[in-house]
This record gives sequence, C-alpha cells and structure tokens, in this order.
Amino acid sequence: MSELDDLTTLVRAATPLLVIETVDEQRVIECFRHVIGQALRPLWRWTLTDGLGRLDFAQPGAEVAPDAGATLEAIRAAPERGIYLLFDFHPFLRYAMSLRQLREIVQRHRSAAHTVVLVGARVELPQELEALATRVPLALPDLKELAGILRGEAAAWQREQGRRLEVDGEAARTLVRNLVGLSAPDARRIVRKLIYNDGALGPQDLPELMRAKFELLNRSGLLHYEYATASFADVAGVSRLCAWVQRRRAVFLDPQPALDPPRGVLLLGVQGCGKSLAAKAIAGGFGVPLVRLDFGTLYDKYQGETEKNLREALASVELLAPCVLWIDEIEKGLASGGEDGGVSRRVLGYLLTWMAERKAKVFVVATANAVHELPAELLRKGRFDEVFFVDLPSPEARAAVFGLHLTRRRLDPAAFDLPALAEASAGFSGAEIEQAIVSALYDAVASDAAPDQAALCRALEQTRPLSVLMREQVEALRDWARERCVPAD
Repeated sequence: MSELDDLTTLVRAATPLLVIETVDEQRVIECFRHVIGQALRPLWRWTLTDGLGRLDFAQPGAEVAPDAGATLEAIRAAPERGIYLLFDFHPFLRYAMSLRQLREIVQRHRSAAHTVVLVGARVELPQELEALATRVPLALPDLKELAGILRGEAAAWQREQGRRLEVDGEAARTLVRNLVGLSAPDARRIVRKLIYNDGALGPQDLPELMRAKFELLNRSGLLHYEYATASFADVAGVSRLCAWVQRRRAVFLDPQPALDPPRGVLLLGVQGCGKSLAAKAIAGGFGVPLVRLDFGTLYDKYQGETEKNLREALASVELLAPCVLWIDEIEKGLASGGEDGGVSRRVLGYLLTWMAERKAKVFVVATANAVHELPAELLRKGRFDEVFFVDLPSPEARAAVFGLHLTRRRLDPAAFDLPALAEASAGFSGAEIEQAIVSALYDAVASDAAPDQAALCRALEQTRPLSVLMREQVEALRDWARERCVPAD
C-alpha cells in the first residue's frame, strides 16, 4: 500500500489524531491535497503566523486568528467533518486548557469526527495524548520525484543564466540515485549547490554530493566520513585481500546482481600492520564512500540511549548505500561483561541482527586486535564473508613499505638498498617502519645531512618493535590465526 493510500485509509476511518514528523511541510500539504480527492473532506491549515484557513479552495484571509485556544474551539464547533493540519502546534499542548480542548476533539466530546494532524520536525506529546495518537512516517522522495527536482533546478538555472546547462546523462542518473534518502528540500539544496558551483553536472560532482549527504544524515555525530580513501597500491602485504575485493567489485556495484552481493570482512592482525589502511583501501577498491563507526560515541549513561544511537547510526549508513562501513577495534565496543547492565550484549544482538537482515548495499569492514575478546557469535560464517589475518610483513612487503614511505617523503627509493633495509627490519610492522624513517629524517635535519642508508639502519637499530616488546602476545595471536584465518597476503 502506498503512502497516499495509507493516509486516505486513516482519514476515511476517521482516525482522530495523526502525528507526522518532518521538516518538509509542503510535501505534507501536497499529500493531503491528494487525500481529499478520495476522502472528500475540507482541508484546513493552521500556523502561528497565519491562523486557521481553508486549503482546498481560495479565500481572502484566515477564518480564525492565530490563537491556540480559539483554533481548537473553532475545530470542535465545526459541524462538518474536516482535516486540520496544525503546524508546530505541539508546544501549546503544555497548557492545560489547550490539552483538554484537543483531548475532547480527539475523543469526540461534542465534536464531529475530525482528523487533526500535528506536523513538526519533532513532535513530543503529553502522555495523555500519546496513547491516542497515530504516528505516520512520511515517505522520502523516490527516484521519479528526485529526477523531477534535478530537472526543475536545471531549468531554473538555465532561465536565470540564459544559457544551457552542461549535463552528463549517466552522471545525472547516478546523482539522482545517490540523492535517495534525503527529503525534497535537502535534495533541492544539494542539487542547486552542485549546479551553481560550475554550471555543469558531471562525475566530478558525486564526491561533493556524498559529503553533503553525509553531513545531513549524520546530525547526531555518531559517524565519521573518511574523505581520503586509499588504494591497494598504497598498501603492502595484502595481495590476497586485494584480489578478493576485485573479484567481488562488479557484483557489489551491480543494481541487480546475479550472485549474492558481498557483505563484509573481519580483519584481524598485529597492531600497526595496516588493518585500518586496508579498510580504506577496500572502499577505494569498490569505489564507494567509507564511513567509520566509533563505538565510543554510541555509549550513553541513560537507559536505552546506546541502543537507540546504534539504530540511528546504522539507519543513516543504509541511506548512504552503496558504501563501506568501517568498525574500528570492534572488540572494544562488544566486550562481554556484566558491569554495564547488559548494554554491550544488547548492542551485540542488534548489530548481529542488522548484519544478517540488512538489504542495503553496505559492506562491513571490522578490524580487531584482541581476537580473544570477540564474541563467538560474531566470528561464525554468515556474519562476515571471510576473516583475514594481517600478519607482520614479509621481507618483500617490508621492502615495499620502505619504498612507499620514502616516496611519500620525496626521497628516491632507488638511492637506498631496500632488500638490506627489509632484512634489518625483521619483525617490524608497517607503522614501525614508517616511524623509523621519520626518526632518521629528524636525525638528518639535526646533523644538517641528507638521510641515507646508514641513518635508516641506525634508526632501525634503536627501535624495539612490538614483536619484541610483546613477544608472547604477538606469537600467541599469530599461532591462533595460522589455522583459523585466511592470510591477507
């Protein structure tokens, strides 16, 4: 049943009190203009600035002054059943008189069978009314409506500028698909910004659209948009993971795939070996936005707020699809213990249900360091497509890491003996190799000399890697993963 059919049925059934939470007031009015074509009821609108007036035919002015008590009294006295849209009316319900008047209208005390619709961005009702109200979610614009918004804004720009707008047809269709999940006013603002930015609509506008969309959907601040995704060329030692992603890219991006689309991977490994960089590279490999969820921002001291935060965050992520959701150090948010009143268990339960039942194309990348703290329910097949282990880099990978970081710092890798450096850095992670290069550069600046092979070797000799400092823990993790996980390289 469509949104309009739902509203029409509720009005025909003489539902006394409806609540619609939205900022798109014009969309509410348009919906009810369609409804009265089927339900044949007079349609009224009230605002604090204009008072109460008819919407279904033209009239010179308001019929009732913008006073809450007078408005409710006029509604109760109206002999003909009608539909009354009251915009931002709910603050007046704090007053006992207004609350009592509306309750008598809703309960039909000396009143016709009216339908009162409270409309606002967020409508909080007194407890006495909440049980009598029916909350109606207002559907967001579909592809057809969004395409109409884009065409309308393009035509308006052309009339204003007196010249033709440059539009890439395929890019325009992609932009429309990525506007899904936004209200009409928000979509219109973004499209207008993209058009006025350079007088064209093309592939270059997609990253800007996704950033603007993320900012609108993430008003709670629970998610982080990662603007700089990497490529697998920037990550050494994950060749098997790279091939795995490339084999699934076409299916993940296909609107109607023949195979089950990939759902996610869990990246385990030694700290500093590139799990976070690999997560960014997966988003780059798929060519979709990367959104990071920080479990630390979810937890709230009030009962039920943590679970609510998770639901809102995951709902926002689905509206950004197709995308990659990166959950960093997932074990810290799902630690099993009884000190939190069972919050972590409820969070885990909701997350597992969402992972199993989601329909949106959200590829989940979870990273973890302490595998023994992960609940068994998360590790079983079906939650993730695969569990990869990012190990300490091999000699070849260490040489590649040196080459990457030297190039990034405008040093010529050909001027260094990379195999010798790889041999000298046995047991080092990628992060430790990078910091050794940084240390050598500082030493070179202090001595007013150019960084060379000897400076790098000295920096390596002065560094004690994690594989030495925490040898037992690192070896236990590697032994655990050897027979249980797929090597990332």
